[in-house]
Amino acid sequence: MSIVFVYSSPGEGTEVQRQRERVHAELPLPSYFWYLTGRSSINAQTKEGISYVNNFAYKDSFACAVRGLQSFASRPVYGPKLPSVSVSPSAEIEEGSSVTLTCSSDANPAANYTWYKENEDSPKASGQIFTITDFRAEHSGSYSCGAQNKLGRQNATICLTLAPDKPIIIIIIVVIIVTLLALILIAVLLLCCCR
Repeated sequence: MSIVFVYSSPGEGTEVQRQRERVHAELPLPSYFWYLTGRSSINAQTKEGISYVNNFAYKDSFACAVRGLQSFASRPVYGPKLPSVSVSPSAEIEEGSSVTLTCSSDANPAANYTWYKENEDSPKASGQIFTITDFRAEHSGSYSCGAQNKLGRQNATICLTLAPDKPIIIIIIVVIIVTLLALILIAVLLLCCCR
């Protein structure tokens, strides 16, 4: 660090020379502390420059600051909150169509996302968005989105089903109507014959 000292007030027309002086200052190392967001400091054990917090709830969020400079605290850090999963266009999908699953979770640091299908060990996809094109019967089932950062993991599940074919629905409706008409006709014939 260089500091310029002026030893006397120069008068008008006086030549001024600059001198450099070295100043050495020993400042104490900053002391960091952790606290629950919105609360007082907590007990954290420090080993080799790393702070360890043992007793906390999963929903807690933490921030750290330098003692004496608490107003300049870090952004709170916390594990992922329970993810929200949405499906577009709907959870009942027509065969051959495309479906997009979206997962989101509040977390700091930001969460990474992984998609799994029920009863399968290997992930189907990674990232917030998972798209299935050409949906088939074997795609039906529960899908789980895992949101994870270095502070924790949370999962949410959604169930996808294959919509019944429209021609089958029409056939079922026609069969029901014909059956009802036949029953009505039989009832009318029985009433007429019994008189």
